[in-house]
Amino acid sequence: MASHIVGYPRMGPKRELKFALESFWDGKSSAEDLEKVATDLRASIWKQMADAGIKYIPSNTFSYYDQVLDTTAMLGAVPERYSWTGGEIGFSTYFSMARGNATVPAMEMTKWFDTNYHFIVPELGPNTKFSYSSHKAVNEYKEAKALGVDTVPVLVGPVSYLLLSKPAKGVEKSFALLSLLSSILPVYEVIAELKAAGATWIQFDEPTLVLDLDSHQLAAFSAAYTELESALSGLNVLIETYFADIPAESYRTLTSLNSVTAYGFDLIRGAKTLDLIKSAGFPSGKYLFAGVVDGRNIWADDLAASLTTLESLEAIVGKDKLVVSTSCSLMHTAVDLVNETKLDSEIKSWLAFAAQKVVEVNALAKALAGQKDEAYFAANAAAQASRRSSPRVTNEEVQKAAAALKGSDHRRATNVSARLDAQQKKLNLPVLPTTTIGSFPQTVELRRVRREYKAKKISEEEY
Repeated sequence: MASHIVGYPRMGPKRELKFALESFWDGKSSAEDLEKVATDLRASIWKQMADAGIKYIPSNTFSYYDQVLDTTAMLGAVPERYSWTGGEIGFSTYFSMARGNATVPAMEMTKWFDTNYHFIVPELGPNTKFSYSSHKAVNEYKEAKALGVDTVPVLVGPVSYLLLSKPAKGVEKSFALLSLLSSILPVYEVIAELKAAGATWIQFDEPTLVLDLDSHQLAAFSAAYTELESALSGLNVLIETYFADIPAESYRTLTSLNSVTAYGFDLIRGAKTLDLIKSAGFPSGKYLFAGVVDGRNIWADDLAASLTTLESLEAIVGKDKLVVSTSCSLMHTAVDLVNETKLDSEIKSWLAFAAQKVVEVNALAKALAGQKDEAYFAANAAAQASRRSSPRVTNEEVQKAAAALKGSDHRRATNVSARLDAQQKKLNLPVLPTTTIGSFPQTVELRRVRREYKAKKISEEEY
């Protein structure tokens, strides 16, 4: 029975990448210093997953900033204002797009679906020129292979990339971004390079499949993977979705793609997807990557419940075509519980960070293969029972107070203006207090002004 991880945190267990980035941005360290930290982090992540027994280990999920920006770099879709003249995109252009520089603002940042992670929004238009301008995916695959770890390279899928983009400044807002599909697919020549380097699997993240898509948007998926079919020949192709149930029409579109070998589903936030698989059926001979370990919280998995779900899927898919996976990338969790030295043992037993979730995934895969670690499962069951019954979680006084609430308890006794007057008398807040500015939309202009004020380039009055 096989195991898989959608993605892994890249900051490092002790935030090594964060500190290395800040040092580089402040001019205190070199690009070589930053790359050394990144190389060491990647190596430790791949080794950790290999040692845990994970079969399908992802590569190219590491990023210096964000995986969508990495895709923009791969496609050479650099807005004109950054004065990029071609060639391999380096740190200067990459970080200018992410953070702006002394002369031009950064690209827009927005939330990655309903998570607290943010990505850099691509700016595209009819005149955008695409070219293969970052070999990061191939380089990282080769880097892992040199360490003895055969990985699954991960790319943001072409359709999701376009659907998550926006028209560039000066381009009509009604511009059809999907009209650029035929222009970006040739740049996915990265596929040929990965095959030449020895890759046997490739993962395309297409999370927009969980959205309510129009027929022409779904048709774009069929068109894209049909056009890529010859390039993908000889590779096992995984399309990964996450964060929600996949709608029935999207499921039918996805499972009808001839070039695709495997489908990954979030079975935590996509609980109804399990029913859809049972009712709509699953394509014979294809792999199901079942996301049963939650990639978005810090709680230990209920292994017994997950095992029951997997066994029901095994009856549909077959033992040799079912892969145990995480619901999404583990980048949304903390890195390693071993660093939490001040937690008491009871609370610690309830938790699983990314490193522990890797172990959970493989334990479930081994259990399905008839090699269940009884002691590990028993400890997990005890922790689950402890959390359900603990007064730290189940507080009878709080439950009684909540049950006793009346309708009037949900309404304030004073109006807004009275409360604002009282607040101002007590706190004497400035015009833009930090409590307010933290709630403003994080526009490019606001980020730029904040950076300038912090760097003492503008006065407090100007700020």
